[in-house]
Amino acid sequence: MNQINNRLELLRSEMKKNGVSATIIPGTDPHASEYLAKHWQERNWISGFTGSAGTAVITLDKAAVWTDSRYFIQAENQLNDSEFFLMKDRLPETPDIITWLLEELSENAVIGLNPEMFAHQVFIGYQTRLNHKKINIKSIDFIDLIWKNRSSLPQNPLKIFDVKYAGISVKEKLENIRKAILRLDTTVYVLSNLDEIAWVYNIRGNDVNFNPLVISYAVIEKDHAHFFVDKEKLTEETIAYFDLNEIIIHDYNEIYKFLNELNSESKILFDGQKLNQNLFESIPKTCQTIYANSPITDQKSLKNRVEAEGFRKAMIKDGVALTRFFIWLENNIHQSITEYNVGEELIKFRSEQELFQGASFNTICGYAGNGAMNHYSAKKDSAAVLGTKDLILIDSGGQYLDGTTDITRTLKLGEATAQEKKDYTLVLKGMIALSQAKFPINTRGSQLDVLARQFMWEEAINFGHGTGHGVGHFLCVHEGPQSIRMEENSVTLKPGMVLSNEPGIYRTNEYGIRIENLLLVTEAEKTEFGDFLHFETLTLCPIDQTLIDFDLLSLKDKKWLNNYHRTVYEKLSPSLDENEKLWLEEKCKPID
Repeated sequence: MNQINNRLELLRSEMKKNGVSATIIPGTDPHASEYLAKHWQERNWISGFTGSAGTAVITLDKAAVWTDSRYFIQAENQLNDSEFFLMKDRLPETPDIITWLLEELSENAVIGLNPEMFAHQVFIGYQTRLNHKKINIKSIDFIDLIWKNRSSLPQNPLKIFDVKYAGISVKEKLENIRKAILRLDTTVYVLSNLDEIAWVYNIRGNDVNFNPLVISYAVIEKDHAHFFVDKEKLTEETIAYFDLNEIIIHDYNEIYKFLNELNSESKILFDGQKLNQNLFESIPKTCQTIYANSPITDQKSLKNRVEAEGFRKAMIKDGVALTRFFIWLENNIHQSITEYNVGEELIKFRSEQELFQGASFNTICGYAGNGAMNHYSAKKDSAAVLGTKDLILIDSGGQYLDGTTDITRTLKLGEATAQEKKDYTLVLKGMIALSQAKFPINTRGSQLDVLARQFMWEEAINFGHGTGHGVGHFLCVHEGPQSIRMEENSVTLKPGMVLSNEPGIYRTNEYGIRIENLLLVTEAEKTEFGDFLHFETLTLCPIDQTLIDFDLLSLKDKKWLNNYHRTVYEKLSPSLDENEKLWLEEKCKPID
């Protein structure tokens, strides 16, 4: 950790030179991404904390990292022996970043922020609150000043995403977006989110680990569409593709000049929760700016018929790969398999499947107490060896041209304790209850969240993460705007949305239990009380019955489990050999 403290020393030296008392380093990039190219992993570099969510705050005499409950254990381990201390975000006793800074800093202090790394809405929110103590913000990129040998931005070639997988052509998508722009009485829409750009232009890339994205910007006008990208990523084929779809290509960094030269009569639509402050400041003040939620986010979240069917096909392939993986794991559990090896083997089995493109995130395999860290990441040199004494939690996913998968299964290859069985069954009951939900249109995910928690709450148990996140179609495994969580989200669930269903119980230093399937929102029925929706379970993989306390299951629970396992066997068995079928048949056997 001396390296981290040395970096802090360099940072503070620059802060003093510039008359700055504090800086905030978020774990994001200019595109408001969750997964980052190495070039933009600034928070990781300055603090040593590598979780996908978190923010570092440094003053002249203190350094802290804010992160949520998924990463409390990981953050404590990674920040150990450095000057950084952990601020447990979202707990009642933990102040938010600005509240803490208002306490730490004196009046008329200066905070240095890189406006490229903050969404406009966040930046303005900070500015407003800091004004109460006359604290000023200075735009400055401290990390770039001190990070020597920084990785350059990737220049991987982009690929055309065939409409046979996308379901809707680029021209049709642009037409729909232009209608949305006109409805908002605007003329120009500025996009910075990489998954939105990939979706609109039907392209995919390899610039960010696990997410098939292309580092780029886009601007859509009522008569023109623009694409800002490093031209090293283009080939004759892709240049011809953009030309065919009437999309004008610009260099990646030309976005600032382009915005600055917009006609003063332009009405600019932007999503202030996504567009970074640097881009916003490039828009001429003579232009009218209209802040609204991105129309693309909603359109992208509603999977069309081709995308929905693609998900179903991807789940069959993924289920076959997982069946073979779990057979391998059972047969080799005594061969010194580590948590890290699990991720490697899952890639091998998935790569045998048609249209496989890679993992959708870094496999989370936690044995015993490591499973209690929601987003634990095993390292090759320090990963635990799996055994039969403790629980194994495996959260993994695959990217296929026809869909994205995300699944968690918890298992034990030895005798389970009564406590493990009880906890596992409480998680299972919550997962089943949410899977069976039927709800009226205009229902929000926050209204359904309790279904997954109710049985745990009866035992005074809870989990700190959301129950469900949206999932992209051969895009990001975490996708908005939909979610299922305790925190309020005004977005209602609509047919075509795909979400995860992943309740869990985590006992520190003992074990973690999570069971996760993906769900597709579909129409259920119309009654005199209105239109109702329900979920179609997409994921196809058996649930470990040796961990279930059957006395805790209701008849309805058992019926759902039997029906689910019947479907798993029917969908997967045609792709398996006889020995694999026998294994799967045993795992899917009905319960009384």
